[in-house]
Amino acid sequence: MQSYTIGQAARLLGVSPDTARRWADAGRVTTHRDEAGRRLIDGRDLAAFSVELARSGTGDEDAPYTSVRNAFPGIVTAIKLGDVAAQVEIQAGPHRLVSLLTREAVEELGLEVGMEATARVKSTNVHIDRV
Repeated sequence: MQSYTIGQAARLLGVSPDTARRWADAGRVTTHRDEAGRRLIDGRDLAAFSVELARSGTGDEDAPYTSVRNAFPGIVTAIKLGDVAAQVEIQAGPHRLVSLLTREAVEELGLEVGMEATARVKSTNVHIDRV
């Protein structure tokens, strides 16, 4: 499972590293240390926390979250696979994006909950890039 540093988590949540560090210090999101002593957040824990944060509306209201060329970097929070089609949800800061794509595309990208991904929006279509 992929893990994220405090800085990476902050970028995915659309907040400052100081805010993400305070949340970790307060126990709002669980961290563990790697061999180098850096604090890391498990991808599944970060995915769950990002959904909770978006629902509660308690993000860093002063930190703007912008999309450059309609790209929304975030974390995969849910995947629903059907026989042919699939639904992928990404939490990008305060934005929840849902993409309908083929099951084959999800499998080829190797998408999993807790993984970093970028949603690209063009008109009414959302395309997913694995990061």
